[in-house]
Amino acid sequence: MTATHPLLYGGQTMTAPLRRVFARRPCRDTHRCREYGWRSEPDPAALAREHEELCELLAAAGAEVVVGEPDAENPDAVYAFDPAIVCDAGAILLRPGKPGRRGEVGTAQRDLAAAGVPTVARLEAPACAEGGDTMWLDERTLLVGRGFRTNDAGIDALRKALPGVDVLAFDLPYGNGAGEVLHLLSFLSPLDRDLALVHLPLMPVALYELLRERGVELVEVAAHEYETLACNVLALSPRAVLAFAGNDETRRRLEAAGVEVRTFAAPELSKGDGGPTCLTRPLLRG
Repeated sequence: MTATHPLLYGGQTMTAPLRRVFARRPCRDTHRCREYGWRSEPDPAALAREHEELCELLAAAGAEVVVGEPDAENPDAVYAFDPAIVCDAGAILLRPGKPGRRGEVGTAQRDLAAAGVPTVARLEAPACAEGGDTMWLDERTLLVGRGFRTNDAGIDALRKALPGVDVLAFDLPYGNGAGEVLHLLSFLSPLDRDLALVHLPLMPVALYELLRERGVELVEVAAHEYETLACNVLALSPRAVLAFAGNDETRRRLEAAGVEVRTFAAPELSKGDGGPTCLTRPLLRG
């Protein structure tokens, strides 16, 4: 009899059931948070407690949670979604557009390898791309936002790293400029193959038209809740999400669309403008 080994990675989807996920503990020394653009310096003890609750909620939802050690020098490293993406073949290591985050890539490679995820490609200069600018629309379509953190060379590199995948690029709006993060996933969160949470004022018209052509229904966030990261939710399975507490109108809109919403309070983790999706790197879905 041939032994069966558990699948450790894969799933070119953003909404299939989350089976394994990586999360990096926040740094204990938060004095550099303002330097990295956080809105204010978080309380280290509260930051750690919130991250522990996040991991507990992910485990309670049925996912194996792989926890990485903090980056002592880089508070943004807690947002584990950005330095790599995971495809069916393994990890594609990215090159963040934010210079202070580029050191995360080597650490992410080591942690992913320890979790059983091989590296299949790595972006090199001048290519830049961050995970927050990428979204699997389906198993053969990757959406990429071109903006201040992801450039044309990065998009070309992703196309080369993903043969057989349609990599579709969309120019992102200027927003508040290069000093403030605006990713594709800042205004778009998939909920199911045919449902997404959106903040329409920031969405490129071509992307809006593509989603509608593909039969994706759209749930709009409450406009006054966008700044409190209402649009950044993590799909635990189709039409079941993890979201930050406090965005009650958006939660009601999701529930009216048939989405189960689980929430947790994260006033410290959110100070770097990253939500539940940003805080996790799914390793295996399906």
